[in-house]
Amino acid sequence: MNEEFIGALREIVKEKGISADALFETIDEALVAAYKKNYAAVGSSAQNVRISLNRDNGEIHVYSQKVVVEDVYDDVTEIRLEDAKQIKPIYDLDDIVEIEVTPKNFGRVAAQLAKQMVVQRIKEAERNIIYNEFIEKEFDIITGTVIRKDKGNVFIDLGRIEAILGQNEQMPGEDYNFNEKLKLYIVEVKNTSKGAQVLVSRTHPGLVKRLFELEVPEIFEGVVEVKSISREAGSRTKIAVYSTDESIDPMGACVGPKGVRVQNIVNELKNEKIDIIKWSKLPEVYISNALSPAKVLEVEVDEESKSAKVIVDDNQLSLAIGKEGQNVRLAAKLTGWKIDIKSKSQVE
Repeated sequence: MNEEFIGALREIVKEKGISADALFETIDEALVAAYKKNYAAVGSSAQNVRISLNRDNGEIHVYSQKVVVEDVYDDVTEIRLEDAKQIKPIYDLDDIVEIEVTPKNFGRVAAQLAKQMVVQRIKEAERNIIYNEFIEKEFDIITGTVIRKDKGNVFIDLGRIEAILGQNEQMPGEDYNFNEKLKLYIVEVKNTSKGAQVLVSRTHPGLVKRLFELEVPEIFEGVVEVKSISREAGSRTKIAVYSTDESIDPMGACVGPKGVRVQNIVNELKNEKIDIIKWSKLPEVYISNALSPAKVLEVEVDEESKSAKVIVDDNQLSLAIGKEGQNVRLAAKLTGWKIDIKSKSQVE
């Protein structure tokens, strides 16, 4: 080994962000393995060695280690006290004596094996660094670039890694064009034998929540809370919000000046409709709000079965139920209550 090799290692440490100690420990292990493989017969003293690598100039020294004893029963691992004191007078019983046994040209042999192990360790370290970076972003939002499609999956470039947007995580009717930038929700990060695998989604309700956190400072700061979200991706989302400060209107904060905040989110979700609902601890009020844009006349709740009977004007019935039952379905998911809607004339 030489100074060039050591210099190259230090550049790798700096560039890849890998621990220098971990890398040099790998080299130490490689040097011991190289020595035992090429110079040590099984049972010889070479099987019990310490190798010293100078981290500045690359010099290598191999030392056979022996325990100082009164009587030697195994000359592979033991040395008599008298013999030890001839090497260094301060040695005493049970001390470890190191005797240099560095072979000629050992550096060349060791460097070949060390390089192989270093390359392997660098790959492992890089995989771990990437995994640790993305596991911290699990359940968070990230921006990526579409790079290709394969077997129904869309592959997204996240910089240091490709993420997979599976078929079930793609918004209905949304096209994914090469080089298009998208905001995505990280649903899972796996540590596989081939490295980190990042699974992302465009349909997860968490995507809408994170988008509101990005657009609405009051949510990010915790003044406005997102209490619940129900979503049918690509079509409609209902989001229930609440303000801890009575002077701040949670719905107004989410809509933003001239509707700019919510419009930015709608644009990102390719014109998905978003109903912003005011949350209430009173089930009757919450359910009534959740059925927006329909106007509700009366809500009767049954706490035990967690079901509600809702009455609306005849001209509001279709609006309350929604196309193919979507509005009432989303309201039920949002509130966690079973909702049965009837018109005023039906009740009468």
